[in-house]
Amino acid sequence: MPRFSGVSLLVLGMVVGSGGGYWYARQPASTSMPSTGSNAASAVERKILYYRDPSGAPYWSATPKRDANGRDYLPVYEDEEPAFGPGGELKRPASPKSGSRKVLYYRNPMGLPDTSPVPKKDWMGMDYMPVYEGEEQQEGNTIKVSLEKIQRSGVRTEVVEARSIIESVRAVGTVRHDESRLTIVTMRSDAYIEELFVNKTGEHVHAGDPLFRAYSPEIVTVQVDVRNGGSEQRLRNLGVPENQIREVRAGKNPLSLVWPAPASGDVIEKRVINGQRVKAGDELYRIADHSRVWIIADVAESDLPAIKVGTRATVTVRAYMAQPVEGQVTLIYPELKTETRTARVRIEVPNPDGRLKIDMYADVVFQTGEASPVVAVPTSAVIDSGQRQVVLVAKGERRFEPRPVKVGRRATAMLRCLKDCARAKK
Repeated sequence: MPRFSGVSLLVLGMVVGSGGGYWYARQPASTSMPSTGSNAASAVERKILYYRDPSGAPYWSATPKRDANGRDYLPVYEDEEPAFGPGGELKRPASPKSGSRKVLYYRNPMGLPDTSPVPKKDWMGMDYMPVYEGEEQQEGNTIKVSLEKIQRSGVRTEVVEARSIIESVRAVGTVRHDESRLTIVTMRSDAYIEELFVNKTGEHVHAGDPLFRAYSPEIVTVQVDVRNGGSEQRLRNLGVPENQIREVRAGKNPLSLVWPAPASGDVIEKRVINGQRVKAGDELYRIADHSRVWIIADVAESDLPAIKVGTRATVTVRAYMAQPVEGQVTLIYPELKTETRTARVRIEVPNPDGRLKIDMYADVVFQTGEASPVVAVPTSAVIDSGQRQVVLVAKGERRFEPRPVKVGRRATAMLRCLKDCARAKK
């Protein structure tokens, strides 16, 4: 695939004001002072483009000013404007030409095959570029921009290089139970509840802790059969705990049994009270293990292509803004909410201290993008007409060549160049 390699592009967006500006180029250590005496009148008539640092440092100002040592910034006149090479290096200014140059015609500023005998603007409002006598043999798709216009527009060049495209997708979410860590407590026979050991919703239990004591006529009948030589498997089929089966094996026939908690967690539902008659299959308790929870995030439809299973995410609940939690995407739900045009994305996060509470609101940042470096340019370097994208390749001597490109993923400050990025001439 063709790509840019070591190419300087024109980048928009850095305006030079009274506070000075910065260019990625070196300045000469000294410059000639403006002429005095008999030449003072001609010096006054010369147009000042800007003022530069007297030490040659890369600082400029649109108005007169002084440096930190009190020295005046030096004026740079129109006929003294410097030129820059392909790599941004400064070249010595050419001697001013005597006489006016003849304009042959005006050509499209974007390098399109369109010329005009008179000044005009293109559809984006850019002035057509004059082609002077003696310049008609230059490359037809290369434009030349005066230093004054570069300074006024506030542009700079930057080398195209391989960079990592890191993009953040933001969404809001809610803390939910991990459905794989929910447990329902039920009996497999009719029974009567004689005593509750866990009688409040929200209590934390450990696996094996007693939940209640119950009397079941069916279980007592099976115990008698086991004592008379029947199979112990019938008791196991009824869910009778192993410790009670051992008592029956030892010749005992307990009339009631203590039902243990099948898992550790918080009791989130309690549907039984003392003395209640329960039927086989009735839900008595629901226990949730909150050592891990789910974050269900609502992601905009346009952001879905950047997210996949395994994508890392940072979750911050609003109760603990300074304590974000890291997790990863485990599922993108197959349906879309028609009202909001968002999809639900499930993120699993650890919650060992129970800080994350169910139904808490959470801010989610998905870490998406390219893990390996790709050819990229600053977003401001791409001129997008809506139908095509163009970058300007610096050719030196303030000449720039428009190059059509196709862009891929957009990050905060970068654009990835995909196909049709022609290799530039060095």
